[in-house]
Amino acid sequence: MEMMIYSILSTKGNPKNLVDLLIDIKGISEGVLSFVSFKDITAVVSAIKKNDINADRANAIIYAGIIEILTQRFTLLPVRYGSVMESTSAIIKMLERNYNEIQNNLQKVEDKWEFGLRIFCDSEKLKTELRAKSEADPQSQTIESTDSVYRDWVNRKLKEHRLEESLLTYIESIIAEIKVFLDSLNAVNKFKKMLTATTLLDAVFLLDKDQKDTSVYFIEDLQTKYPALTFVLTGPWPPYNFVEITIK
Repeated sequence: MEMMIYSILSTKGNPKNLVDLLIDIKGISEGVLSFVSFKDITAVVSAIKKNDINADRANAIIYAGIIEILTQRFTLLPVRYGSVMESTSAIIKMLERNYNEIQNNLQKVEDKWEFGLRIFCDSEKLKTELRAKSEADPQSQTIESTDSVYRDWVNRKLKEHRLEESLLTYIESIIAEIKVFLDSLNAVNKFKKMLTATTLLDAVFLLDKDQKDTSVYFIEDLQTKYPALTFVLTGPWPPYNFVEITIK
């Protein structure tokens, strides 16, 4: 029977807290949770049959719930669902081979939480607002020509180009404001911009646990400042997006 790995965590020489915690938690397919250690790093595992490794919604919820419980008590690195090794001895060897890299990652996420931030908008409404501002700008110029067909076509294209530029500038200014805030907190962050016409930003960042309230208030202020947008802050989460290990 193989062993499924749920997370790798730091026990710092005190595994008793982990023993007490795992007694009351069941793994995938009601598996009994246990742990395998090398020095001060520990993999939380359960025995499992290959046929029981179903990537369905129910198992995903159980898996995420276990990691959520563990992250309340330990610094940990979440492991991707379905990570299985053939035995506990194989897991120990894996922990030994990757010990330094695992430790570096654990130190990076120690006493930190991951948060997600998405910014949504009604793109047509936002473009209408930006178009009105652009047309009211006295510096907004159009092409003059005696050929009315040519002039109208060029001016239409020019306005479309300026509108796209205004939209990008608008988004970049908001992202810059967010980055300045995160930099002030020394937060590690990852940004994806303009994913769709309605999703302006999809970001994740890693914050010290005591900075949660500060971040919530900041996003609330942004929502007030930019009422045409919708800011959705999620978390705290285990550091799913900040585990950077190439397992050997």
